[in-house]
Amino acid sequence: MTPQPRHEDERTRIREAMDQLLAGKATASDGSLTVKALAAEAGVHRMALMKRHSDLKNLFYERVRNETLQLPESERKLRETVIRQRQTIKDQQAEIEELRQRVTQLTLAAAVLTQREGTPPPPRPVPDNVILLRPVT
Repeated sequence: MTPQPRHEDERTRIREAMDQLLAGKATASDGSLTVKALAAEAGVHRMALMKRHSDLKNLFYERVRNETLQLPESERKLRETVIRQRQTIKDQQAEIEELRQRVTQLTLAAAVLTQREGTPPPPRPVPDNVILLRPVT
């Protein structure tokens, strides 16, 4: 199955856009090494690049890694997000452990208070100016 002429033209424009972006000579985009910039530079829709020309997208990311010796922008952002998420998980696990210890402490305190309240205190003497409705038993 041969690609249609329109798709072949898109592929040529994408390859040229790759060369422009990697050379730092962007004209139609912000010059970042992303699929968004590549699509803008080539004049194709980003989803067309992602769906129909995924091999060129992968080639672009591979060239970014090899020629610029840096991670693609999307991969760098994902790595930063993963680092933040791992730190959040670590903080949440520490907070959960602290809350578990607090629950244990409060449970013990409640048990101590319940134990103390098990024996009723002696009745208080009634003041002289109070008339009892029910006699003290």
